[in-house]
Amino acid sequence: MYCVSGESITCGIEYGHIPILTKVVYQGFRQRRSLFLEDSGVSCYSVIPMDVRILKYFLAVAKEGNITKAADILHVTQPTLSRQLMDLEQELGTELLVRGKRSVTLTPSGVLFQQRALEMVSLLDKAKRDIAGHNGMVAGTVSIGCVETVASLLLPDVLESFHAQYPAVQYEIYTANGDGIRGRIDSGRINIGILVEPVETAKYDFIPLPFQDTWGVIMRADDPLAKKKSLRVGDILGLPLFVPWRDIVIDEIASWIGGDAKKLNILGYNNLMTNTLPLIERGLGYGVCVGGALSIRPYKNICFVPFSPKRTSGHVLAWKKNRIFNQTESLFLEHIKGNFQK
Repeated sequence: MYCVSGESITCGIEYGHIPILTKVVYQGFRQRRSLFLEDSGVSCYSVIPMDVRILKYFLAVAKEGNITKAADILHVTQPTLSRQLMDLEQELGTELLVRGKRSVTLTPSGVLFQQRALEMVSLLDKAKRDIAGHNGMVAGTVSIGCVETVASLLLPDVLESFHAQYPAVQYEIYTANGDGIRGRIDSGRINIGILVEPVETAKYDFIPLPFQDTWGVIMRADDPLAKKKSLRVGDILGLPLFVPWRDIVIDEIASWIGGDAKKLNILGYNNLMTNTLPLIERGLGYGVCVGGALSIRPYKNICFVPFSPKRTSGHVLAWKKNRIFNQTESLFLEHIKGNFQK
């Protein structure tokens, strides 16, 4: 179902069909029409009702790179699948696939459509699980995002105690930096997130959590600086650094040295420390991060030295403003509030 108000379109999900929002973009003098799937609430959109089955057909072909293989997996004939794909391209007004003799590849429009189709199928599956949470039974799926900080060590206690009360509930746990988690909250793909402050108050409801994480430097355990109990920011000037790629974090680090980020010898950027730690272990550089990023995956040859004066970041439990939770989600939210606020 969908409704049009003014220049914006609001769409909902129906079983069997998804309204797909498309926007016509003219490409220069060629005036070729390309349909790009974007979020709802944007002007100049048209609505194309589309069978979810067709989305899954397209995704299978994109994954396999071969129409015959995809047809076998989907238990349909190859001619039927080919016809459905051509109908889809005609409906969208753009080519999604480049057909070779033995394989198919995605066009630029096909790559974008694949991304949107994955999101829509995922949202539909989630909607079905959410509706199951309204039938009085505490079941379904709770999705939560969590940054890699000391919060990662506290989350298991919450999940363990909630699971003991409601064993039929399943969990989707998404690990990312703050930007990645907020993006999924915004799109409805996760229910709640544990984020590092600051958080945009206009977009989210949130509560502060009673723990903080400490900033410092990760380095090899045999590094001369590892003998220190703490580091001044001046100690890292000139050292090859791996830093978080969020501009707000880099600006914060730069403010500790007078606001000039050019004084930092930045070797690389990361969203999580997972793949940076082996580089640090090899002695390729130093990692500026919170201590919790190392404590959740300790390395024998790596250590963390905090900054002095002490620099910390707080945490919040956040969810999309005005979001309506089902019974299972509401119970989990109250449970996590109660545990973290003890």
